[in-house]
Amino acid sequence: MDSVAFDDVAMTFTLEEWALLDPSQKKFYRDVTWETFRNLASVGIKWDNPDIEDQYKNQGRKLRSPVVERFCESKEVGQCGENFNFISNLNLKKTTGVKPYERSVCGKVFIYHSSFDGHIRCHPGHSLSDYQKCGEKPYKCKVCGKAFSYLQYFKQHERNHNGEKTYKCKKRGKVFMYRKTLQKHMMKYTRHSPYKCKECGKVFSCSNSLQLHERMHIREKHYECKQCGKAFSSYQSLQIHERSHSGVKPHACKKCRKVFRSLSYLRNHEKNHIGEKSYECKICSKAFRYPSRLKIHERTHTAEKPYGCKECGKTFRYYQSLQTHERSHTGEKPYVCKTCSKPFSCLGNLRKHERNHIGEKPYVCKKCNKAFVYLSSLRNHEKNHTGEKPYECKDCRKTFRCYQSLQVHERNHTGEKPYICKKCSKAFSCLPYLRIHERTHTGEKPYQCKECGRAFRYHQSFRKHERKFIGEKPYECKECGKAFRCYKSFRSHERTHTAEKPYECKICGKAFRYPSRLQEHERTHTAEKPYECKECRKAFRYYQSLQTHERSHTGEKPYVCKTCSKAFSRLRSLKTHERNHTGEKPYVCKKCSKAFICLSYLRNHEKNHTGEKPYECKECRKAFRCYQSLQIHERNHTGEKPYVCEKCSKAFSCVSYLRSHEKIHTVEKPYECKDCGKAFRYYRNYRIHERKFTGEKPYECKECGKAFRCYKSFRRHKRTHTG
Repeated sequence: MDSVAFDDVAMTFTLEEWALLDPSQKKFYRDVTWETFRNLASVGIKWDNPDIEDQYKNQGRKLRSPVVERFCESKEVGQCGENFNFISNLNLKKTTGVKPYERSVCGKVFIYHSSFDGHIRCHPGHSLSDYQKCGEKPYKCKVCGKAFSYLQYFKQHERNHNGEKTYKCKKRGKVFMYRKTLQKHMMKYTRHSPYKCKECGKVFSCSNSLQLHERMHIREKHYECKQCGKAFSSYQSLQIHERSHSGVKPHACKKCRKVFRSLSYLRNHEKNHIGEKSYECKICSKAFRYPSRLKIHERTHTAEKPYGCKECGKTFRYYQSLQTHERSHTGEKPYVCKTCSKPFSCLGNLRKHERNHIGEKPYVCKKCNKAFVYLSSLRNHEKNHTGEKPYECKDCRKTFRCYQSLQVHERNHTGEKPYICKKCSKAFSCLPYLRIHERTHTGEKPYQCKECGRAFRYHQSFRKHERKFIGEKPYECKECGKAFRCYKSFRSHERTHTAEKPYECKICGKAFRYPSRLQEHERTHTAEKPYECKECRKAFRYYQSLQTHERSHTGEKPYVCKTCSKAFSRLRSLKTHERNHTGEKPYVCKKCSKAFICLSYLRNHEKNHTGEKPYECKECRKAFRCYQSLQIHERNHTGEKPYVCEKCSKAFSCVSYLRSHEKIHTVEKPYECKDCGKAFRYYRNYRIHERKFTGEKPYECKECGKAFRCYKSFRRHKRTHTG
């Protein structure tokens, strides 16, 4: 039979390669080689040294033969025994025999010629021709000056400078500098790779990669950073990490001179210049620069999620996503902003946050040139131009531009609120709502206007405020052409055309156009008042009501009329007041066509037609059409007069009485008749006078049909019938 060559079953290392291996990798190599000995023995292969098994057991991890021990006694070559393949002193052969390479100086026997050549250099005074001295490196690179002991390594190194790639993959057409790299590459496409993970079945081209991968399953991390204590599963990863502390970036791109911490980052970057995408998906033919990206992409077709959280069992498509998710359990936030010291759980979020400080907006829309901080924001914006809404709710068929919006919307149907405030235990359907809510406890207002210096708690409010200065109104109604500063106002306006009311109360069935209105309405059933004044501890159902109330303590009136400079504590009051100047009356009664300045006036007026008086005094059982009238009336029983004149200290039960009284001191007559020019101190007198010209008589007697201009005359006339 033909002799069996040990090259067919063994892997050898050069001195340089062996020195790079850590102790665990060397042990693994020895264990595998010893198993190879046993397998060869089982098929009849024998070796000259019958005591090899005893030597292996007695020598432990060093595994040196007596010949090597004697040879390594000299100081010059004291380390050579550890670095050589421990089987290099064996004479493996079948019965017919295999002629090994024998060293005449020390009698050592080698299976491989390369091991024989390398060993010669360890004898003083000898070389391949005349036996070189130990440690001599006769081959020197002319470009960078690096020296080599062996010609084959010198030749390989030269290819780094001239870019020569002589080894080509027949399957993919990819070319490589080194034969070993090609061999490793080819293993990816063989069905029976010797390096396969037993846990997940992943295939690797070399044993080192398999070992590193297996540590991911057992969470083994031998190498720890002395600076920050972070542990790594491979020494190379530790080296790359240490450069983040030292700032060393030894690998530079020849095209753009950009520097990188690791060679793999540089190799990936270089593909951006050449546009190479050599890895193609077999299902959709999409091409990728890196095999890792292709593997990740393939999971979108197979729906594979190989990474599972041990805490909650949630699975992920990417290992980085699992790592980020695990930090939600541990609370770890290792990435800190250098500007504001805000910590983040993943590096991507830190990078995005840093753009808020520097104002960088790298993603620009090709249609309207609008710039964005995040790529996802650009993608969502582009759908405004295309009108694309690919994500549909299965319950109500509503469509959305982005998947996150669909997820949040679906929680309206399921009632799920997974995000809970640690301060007040309030639950929210999405994380941004929780983050915004937390600012009500901390008082944080991170968004400041550069124009006026005003700070805002919410980014949406800040953006809306910014548009006041630049005049931007990006949202335009297709029905009437009206433009809006914020998307919320635009969506609200759209429903006035469609009369859509998608949000329904589960208790009384009442429908609303906006979810905020539904939430406010639900509090009428629960009697919840979550907003409390810190000054007087008064609680409110709505946050806006709390804000307005707080201004009664501070005296702040931020809303000023441009016509008469009158200031108001609420925007709604300013809007209503401005209609006195413009004469606008947008709220019209459907029964008598009477128009009103504000909606509350219309609601109270409609009760004249229905006769409804839902608010009753508990003391005297008198009923009122509006709640404010009941409040004023109740003060007649309690004697409370909270509104005091600053001039004469006279007190009043309602603010309108105080306002009317204050005009006595100022001699102000703000209401002027357009027909005759007569001015009035009080609005009610002005309205009665106006009816002289319009002929309007809104108060009609049901007994005799006589009509009156003012309510006072009407009440006096009614008494003539009742006596």
